[in-house]
Amino acid sequence: MDTEPRTVKANGITLAYRTWGPEDAPPLLLLHARGTDGADWTPIAERLASARPPRRVYAPDLRGHGRSDWPGAYTYEAMRDDIRAFLDVLRVGQADVVGHSLGGAVAYLLAQEAPDVVRRLVLEDVPAPIPLDPPRPPAERPDGDLPFDWAMIRATDEQRNAPDPVWWDHMGRITMPTLLIGGGHDSLIPQHQIATLAELVPNARLVTIEAGHLVHENRPEEFLEALTDFLAE
Repeated sequence: MDTEPRTVKANGITLAYRTWGPEDAPPLLLLHARGTDGADWTPIAERLASARPPRRVYAPDLRGHGRSDWPGAYTYEAMRDDIRAFLDVLRVGQADVVGHSLGGAVAYLLAQEAPDVVRRLVLEDVPAPIPLDPPRPPAERPDGDLPFDWAMIRATDEQRNAPDPVWWDHMGRITMPTLLIGGGHDSLIPQHQIATLAELVPNARLVTIEAGHLVHENRPEEFLEALTDFLAE
């Protein structure tokens, strides 16, 4: 099984990514949360790649994370465009897309912009784009080397505090089947905001797994069951 990071040029930058599963299996794209990278999905990806039927799994590092470029310019829209170009370069015409937290916001922006690219959409503990009140204060950089660009933290905090209203307005463009997985009471994400997102997306359903924000890490079996049942429909 090929899990060594590869790189590809997409949208003017270099993106690192990992793959699992047979090349001719149906494609599945996994987008990680802020501050992690594609390797975060390894236990889940290995299970999906070896399932019956198997999946061809792709897990890129978003810009500013891991082994992808750290270009210093970070917006959710830029990350969306990176991923769309990534799929184009790899000639993945359409994929099931799973996104966690920041990766989930990138995933729903991709589904808004290019609905023909996303067959089914899964959003793990992703809130509706509601402005934060009070706003998130500026974070202080921890000491030492980081596996991500600190400028990315500052930039994405700004957009999380004041999301573009277009994100909300375009939720109706997400017409593919969509599954939202909430982390329940222990999550740092207000669960009513996830319920709001489920109401905004026309063909969405919401399930809650009491696992906190890291559902796929803390409750992998329950996460995989919900995911695979949904993708098999």
